[in-house]
Amino acid sequence: MRVLIVEDHRELADTVATGLRQDGMAVDVAYDGEQSLDFVLVHDYDVVVLDRDLPRLHGDDVCRKIVEHGARARILMLTAATAIEDRVDGLALGADDYLPKPFAFAELIARVRALARRSQPAVPPVLTHGDLSLDSAQRLARRGGRRLDLSPKELAVLELLLSARGGVVSAEELLERAWDHAADPFTNTVKVTISRLRRKLGDPPVIETVPHAGYRI
Repeated sequence: MRVLIVEDHRELADTVATGLRQDGMAVDVAYDGEQSLDFVLVHDYDVVVLDRDLPRLHGDDVCRKIVEHGARARILMLTAATAIEDRVDGLALGADDYLPKPFAFAELIARVRALARRSQPAVPPVLTHGDLSLDSAQRLARRGGRRLDLSPKELAVLELLLSARGGVVSAEELLERAWDHAADPFTNTVKVTISRLRRKLGDPPVIETVPHAGYRI
């Protein structure tokens, strides 16, 4: 899952980004409205967490432009304003959800994950393939009843592969969806992560390499 945080309060933005990354998400951060649009035009986000009061370009205008661009990303609008009218205005602009500040971090994570599920074809909360299972909410993978010790990035890759339901997922898509913009597109990090994941999943192998196409389970 890939998320964009748009928040001009740098300490808050970086804290939220760190927390979401620890929960297995790929996160980019923009500190003003114009920068956020640069990110949205380049990357395919599942969710945009958007502060309303932004410098250079107001959050309302950012929301409007994201919708006009036709991005599939769901928008969670954050604001210190708590009046009903403010919430109605934000939703009218095209936001999918609204969370007033201050907020509980657990609720933010739950809302982000709920919106991400709506940004793509519906998948069950527990993904399975044979004796392999992944509980997306609990970030817990098991095989043959044994809990797997997977890193957040390995869990993210496994979730993308299982969500494809037998379809092929390219290395480019894995890099786009599971890593942030700082990832080198020419790196072998996807190949290395797949190799580690295969080792931890054990035998018989479940991840297949499709030549010149990608990977599938």
